[in-house]
Amino acid sequence: MKLPVQSNNPDVGFQIAPMIDVVFVILVFFMSLAAQIRIEQILQTRLPGVAVASNATDFVDEQIIRIDEVGEITLNDEAFDPSADRELPMLKGTLMALKQSSDAAKSKLMVTVIAHPSSAYSRTIDALNALAVAGITDVTFTAATEP
Repeated sequence: MKLPVQSNNPDVGFQIAPMIDVVFVILVFFMSLAAQIRIEQILQTRLPGVAVASNATDFVDEQIIRIDEVGEITLNDEAFDPSADRELPMLKGTLMALKQSSDAAKSKLMVTVIAHPSSAYSRTIDALNALAVAGITDVTFTAATEP
C-alpha cells in the first residue's frame, strides 16, 4: 500500500478564525470608544454663523491728522492741500465723506490730531475748522515727540 505524496505547499483553504479575531478586536475598540463620545446636544456647541450680540457694540473709526513742523497736514499719512492754503478744501471734502460713511454705518468717528511741537498754532486751528465744517465732534489731541 502506497501513501499519498504530500506537496510542499498544501492548500489549507480560507481560514475564518483569524478573521473573526480581527473583527472581534475592532468591535471591542469601537464599543469602548462609543462610551466616551458625547452627544452633540449635551455639549451645546454652535457652528459658526451669524452671531447675535446681546447689546450693541460700538466700533470706533479712528482717523489721524498729522501736522508737521512746516505746516503740512496729512490724514492717515496722505498729504492734503499745500501748507500755504488756509481753507483746506481737499481735507474738508475728505472729512465730510468720512463723516457721511460713518453715519451710514452707524459707527463712531474719532479724529486724533497730532501736531509737531514747532508747528504753527494757526495750522492746528485750520485743521479744527475743517473738522467743524465736516461736523466731526470727537477730536483728541496729542503732541508729536522729537525723534
